[in-house]
Amino acid sequence: MGDIMALILIRGENKTKLLSAISDIERHGSLTLSTKPKVISAEFADSLVEQILKSKLKTNSNVATAFFVEEDTTISIIKIKQIHPPAHIVVVSSEYKGYDELKEKLTIAHDMDGYKSCRALNAGKIDYSVKGEKRYIKNNKLNSYLE
Repeated sequence: MGDIMALILIRGENKTKLLSAISDIERHGSLTLSTKPKVISAEFADSLVEQILKSKLKTNSNVATAFFVEEDTTISIIKIKQIHPPAHIVVVSSEYKGYDELKEKLTIAHDMDGYKSCRALNAGKIDYSVKGEKRYIKNNKLNSYLE
């Protein structure tokens, strides 16, 4: 995996808030998950974020998850700054010391239960003018800045 994909770390109070933050990333941030969210230890997530921010965290998290998105680090940061998720989201750049360790942990981590992509449910609007099978009209306008 090159640096094309951004590595996202989310830490929070509970799993419901993490799942909600992931769906905010997909829905409102228009980012595309390229790996399933994996369970990461909250202690590791907190210490990594403290390294990145170079300061102590006000609150410790109870749960954490991490995954890759198709978009690059810069686009991911810009998109995430525009949403207001119920959990703390950090884009972990490959320049950070903990990047490789987090990436390594993802290879052995379990998938996070309860995650369902909001994109998988709907491939676009249904074109009812076509007789017989359902045809989806794909909407690429959301990600047109990538072309």
